[in-house]
Amino acid sequence: LNKPEWYLTQVLMWIGNHSKFLDDKIQPILDKAGSAVNAGLEFSRALVMLILEKLAADIPCLLYDDTLFCHLVDEVLLFERELYSVHGYLSSFPSCMHILSEESCFQRWLTVEKKFALQKMDSMLSSEAAWISQYKDITDVDEMKVPDCAETFMTLLLVITDRYKNLPTASRKLQFLGLQKELVDDFRIRLTQVMKEETRASLGFRYCAILNAVNYIATVLADWADNV
Repeated sequence: LNKPEWYLTQVLMWIGNHSKFLDDKIQPILDKAGSAVNAGLEFSRALVMLILEKLAADIPCLLYDDTLFCHLVDEVLLFERELYSVHGYLSSFPSCMHILSEESCFQRWLTVEKKFALQKMDSMLSSEAAWISQYKDITDVDEMKVPDCAETFMTLLLVITDRYKNLPTASRKLQFLGLQKELVDDFRIRLTQVMKEETRASLGFRYCAILNAVNYIATVLADWADNV
């Protein structure tokens, strides 16, 4: 259960190792017979169906172990990325995201994603470098003087988007968007709390850094507004 990468990698190797044989030897036979079947894609589809069976059996056994469940999700997402980008798998075919979209699994994924995102936010705001810009010494890069915590937070949101963007239904994607909205609001509250501590020094370093953070986040969210 703690090594899903073993069978996921094995299937990717089988797909890669057989592609030349399927293209050179099997596909011409299908073409000659007037079949519209793509040998390589059908081979991949059959192997993915085996993985779906394996996941359906394994997931109930690790649903309440955060570490194992997170590891499984991470490995599945890496597998899916390579399956589509390297092996040309079709989005209309069955995929692991259908298994991750099933109610009990999906709700667990959302819960764990939120838990780890909040932990990340705790650590980024308690860091000594939280209010310092990474690019403070490079003036042409650092026009917005973005503090490290704001940049890390927006990267966190971007990573979450990248993880859920291939979910098969819009309703599931919207649930993840709801989580991101919660995180933005949580971050806003945290910034407000820090700002209240700084009101006596409204021209101080941290107060200005908070204003820069808010400006940066608002700007990036506006840029993302066109992303359906």
